[in-house]
Amino acid sequence: MLDLESIKREVIVYVAKLMAISALTAPKARGYDNITIKILDDAEEIERLANKMEELSSTYGDFFKRDAQSIRKSLAVILIGCKIVDMGLKTPQKWNLDANVVNSLINLGIAIGSAVKTASIHNVDNRVMFSAGVAAQELGLIEGDIVYAIPLTASAKNPYFDRVFKT
Repeated sequence: MLDLESIKREVIVYVAKLMAISALTAPKARGYDNITIKILDDAEEIERLANKMEELSSTYGDFFKRDAQSIRKSLAVILIGCKIVDMGLKTPQKWNLDANVVNSLINLGIAIGSAVKTASIHNVDNRVMFSAGVAAQELGLIEGDIVYAIPLTASAKNPYFDRVFKT
């Protein structure tokens, strides 16, 4: 007899690894690999992340507390960040932001998009979260100047959408 919970956990971690490869191999501006990736698949580590999010809610907003509940429903969380690097780009006169910063962040966006595409292909529930990324940085779980988190699970209804915050 197959244990569905064990199968779900095994598949979610496998898909997280595929997502990491998708993020790693995503196109990069000028070929600069400034992307950092880490997979959290330990329940205690995920709970520690959720606790930090709740702690940070008083500073950053109640949505950190709401998102912590979603993190607790996750079997894995993939962290994807970027380092702001000097790509040797000169900023166009019409731009208000440094071209190196912009392209570093665009690399991050493309990497995240590639990762969530992979999760979607494999029917894994996911959502990109600023809040969990900030908490991961605060905990020192990953290097990077900007970090986002993507919690993962498999359920009859995606728990990361249609959420209502309750105090």
